[in-house]
Order: sequence, then structure tokens, then C-alpha cells
Amino acid sequence: MKRTKDKTASQHRFSNQRGFTLIEIMVVVVILSILAAFVVPMIMDRPEQARMLKGKQDIGTLQNALRMYKLDNLFYPTTDQGLDALVNEPTTEPLPRKWAKEGYIDRLADDPWGRPYIYLQPGIHGSFDIFSLGPDGLPDTEDDLGNWNLD
Repeated sequence: MKRTKDKTASQHRFSNQRGFTLIEIMVVVVILSILAAFVVPMIMDRPEQARMLKGKQDIGTLQNALRMYKLDNLFYPTTDQGLDALVNEPTTEPLPRKWAKEGYIDRLADDPWGRPYIYLQPGIHGSFDIFSLGPDGLPDTEDDLGNWNLD
């Protein structure tokens, strides 16, 4: 008998519950749409900002490694030797006299857009230039990242 009362009580409990009306659902959808209109543009810009920051950090790391190379060898690698001279001991002139046995960096990474960093020695902006062509991949545009504009 008790089982019948429990079953009847639970059926009664569920019959008192009601679902959402169409208007309530539409109000929630409108509110979510308004929020998305403001939030999505802010979120969508973040990945590109993160790539720019990573590019700046990479260039800073390469710049420091080149300075260490110069401290050991009294000169920077040539443009032809490139940034690879920080990972592998150069075999072309000028040969480094005190190249670090473990290298100056572990490996040479591409820029955040999948292209190699560009190295010029002597540089246009200083003793050397390290730069990425940025998201558009075109030279001399506003989105280029270089050791001269790391601020």
C-alpha cells in the first residue's frame, strides 16, 4: 500500500511542474544573442594578439642568443650563415673560434604564421635585423615584427 502512495505522490509532483513557454525561450535567445554580439569580437581578436606576442618573444630570444654568440666569437653570424649558426656550428667563413658546444638555442622555430624568421647582418636598423613578415606575409607593412620594434 505504501508503494502505491509513493507512486501517486511522485506522479502528482511531476504533474505540477511546467515547462518554459515559447516567449521565455525567445527572451533567453535574444539576451544570449546580444551578449554574443559584444563578446565574440573581443574573443576573435585574441588569437592574433597571442601570435604577435609569441613573435616578439621569439625575436627577443633570438636577439639574446645572437648577443651571446658575439660575446663568444667577437662577431655576429653573417646573413649567409643565418640564424642556423645559433643551433649548428657554422662551416663557412668567418668560422667562430669559441662556438658554444651546446649551441645558443635548442632549435630554430618558425614564426607564429609558419614562416622562417629573417636575419640580416648587417641590418638596416642596427648591427643585425631579425624579423617576421607578420600575418600578411608581405615585406614592409605595418604588421612586420622586428628586433627594432619590440615595444
